[in-house]
Amino acid sequence: GLGELYEKYNFLKDKLAKKGLFDAEKKKSLPLYPFKIGVVTSPTGAAVQDIINVITRRNSSIELIIYPALVQGEESEASLINGIKALDSIDDIDHIIIARGGASIEALWSFNSEELAEAIFKAKKPIISGVGHETDFTICDFVADIRAATPSQAAEIAAVTLESLIEKISMDKEKITSLALRRIEDENYNIVLLERLLENYNPMNIIIHK
Repeated sequence: GLGELYEKYNFLKDKLAKKGLFDAEKKKSLPLYPFKIGVVTSPTGAAVQDIINVITRRNSSIELIIYPALVQGEESEASLINGIKALDSIDDIDHIIIARGGASIEALWSFNSEELAEAIFKAKKPIISGVGHETDFTICDFVADIRAATPSQAAEIAAVTLESLIEKISMDKEKITSLALRRIEDENYNIVLLERLLENYNPMNIIIHK
């Protein structure tokens, strides 16, 4: 029953917390400007469409690699683990989203797996968990580097917008230009000082005076 599932959930949560799998200092940071994002989710659910739509709208230049995983049923746990490991082995993937839409605790039970938690924790790539609705919390959420309330929010976190990227480039350009102009002014000032020193210590001044 539900009581037994919640008991198992809380037992595993405490166990993994004591092992340090949820420690904040062990969380990996997302790259600021991703070019390729991996997604572990069902290829037929609403979650994958939400993720594709959000990321395409925010930044159409980002490439998505979808690993078609089972998200419910006896074989889903192994499928999710295989998805994490497969995408984590691709060198140029920047980070990974693991996601599915909201459901009951029974339907989300594959995301409360100790083996899946270990796979997420050991992954080299940062992982965003976007499982269920805002009120749904799974073990996957706690061990992931970032927890999103929904698959759509996971996509928003994962993909910087082109507008913000252009704005950042513009700000960096202004900063570099300002630093360059300041350096030129400093060097010009140094040149003036050196010219004055050369003028003061010019041997011709001594010859003329004598």
